[in-house]
Amino acid sequence: MRIEQFRRAGITALAIGAAATLAGCSTGGSTGSSPEASSSSAPNASAASDAGPRVAVAYEGGIAVLDGETLETVADLESEEFTRLNPAGDDRHVMVTMSEGFQVLDTGAGTGDEPELTDLVFSADTPGHVVRHGGKTILYADGTSDTTIFDTADLASADGMPETETVEGVEAHHGVSVMLEDGTFLTTVGNADGRNGIEVRDASGAVVATSDQCPGVHGEGTAANEAVVFGCEDGALIYSDGQVVKLEAPDQPYGRMGNAYVSETSPLVVGDYKSDPDAEGYLLSAVTVIDTAAKTLQVVDLPEGVGYTFRDVARGPEDLAYILANDGAIHVLDPATAEIVDTFPVVAAWEGPAEWQDPHPAIVVSGNTAYVTEPAANSIHSVDLTTGEVLATGELDSTPNEIAVAAG
Repeated sequence: MRIEQFRRAGITALAIGAAATLAGCSTGGSTGSSPEASSSSAPNASAASDAGPRVAVAYEGGIAVLDGETLETVADLESEEFTRLNPAGDDRHVMVTMSEGFQVLDTGAGTGDEPELTDLVFSADTPGHVVRHGGKTILYADGTSDTTIFDTADLASADGMPETETVEGVEAHHGVSVMLEDGTFLTTVGNADGRNGIEVRDASGAVVATSDQCPGVHGEGTAANEAVVFGCEDGALIYSDGQVVKLEAPDQPYGRMGNAYVSETSPLVVGDYKSDPDAEGYLLSAVTVIDTAAKTLQVVDLPEGVGYTFRDVARGPEDLAYILANDGAIHVLDPATAEIVDTFPVVAAWEGPAEWQDPHPAIVVSGNTAYVTEPAANSIHSVDLTTGEVLATGELDSTPNEIAVAAG
């Protein structure tokens, strides 16, 4: 068993079995030149609401924490040059990918406390995906394929670092792991040369299911009844009721789904989709709709001129999908009918990024509210997804990149 906790000692690590996993895709860990982070209050922090939501926005070399209602800056925190932001799952904390691992950002959401980039770091060699499910937060290290698991609620209640479990990896790769409520553990399989499937272990660590029929496996999502979807370069895998089912994409040999956008109250999963491996740029023009109950995969073409990236899809009210497109509008997709049912203009039209890490508009959702970044204007907007009304606009001192919301 191996686990290293940076800056905090005396943590009990419980090995729950070895798991095989893999490396190298678009959502890798952070790179930066400033391993030490510090925080400072913004001048207008007193204008923020006392106990409402907070929004974390990463920019080059820092993270701004905003009041979720006024979008005024509550605090401005120094960080590494490029960081990724993922909600920790407790509606207060955010996991920030740093060079040493996953560092905990306390946004103060729901408490009115001053935001802080804490000294709690879950050590990881090339931190990658963060998964939240069943009261657990699951952290994946691409450089080792190790998975670190802890009770999400312990971030707020523990004195220091929460107690963790570690599943040791076998071969390093860019992968992801999931733990279900009964202790079932799912993880991707591969190595530095490629990724080809998943392995499923029960709570005792015994392998109960495998599949090597998922070339380029990437991303995951857990839908209703704990049906788990993984994207493949030729379709998708579904794990449910103890079985792994492969869904073929209509385009072969390449019809890639790489990211799953889920609601845990819906059996329908929306995924991104790319059918041309040689296409330039990162804008996509179709999505997949996967029915985890019926075990079907459908490709839905978006209207002409509507493109998006992996940062531009979120699930929201009524389990609908909200796609922030390069025409500047949020297009509302009903997965049940596979049709666009509404469109809300929000930002100016924009062009796709040259590299996936480059700032470009992104959307995250909390309840009925979407938060949309507009890097070209150094701004952020909140939108009521039930009406399309822009509720507030916040002006930023730097160009926003990644974004995460803590509901409070």
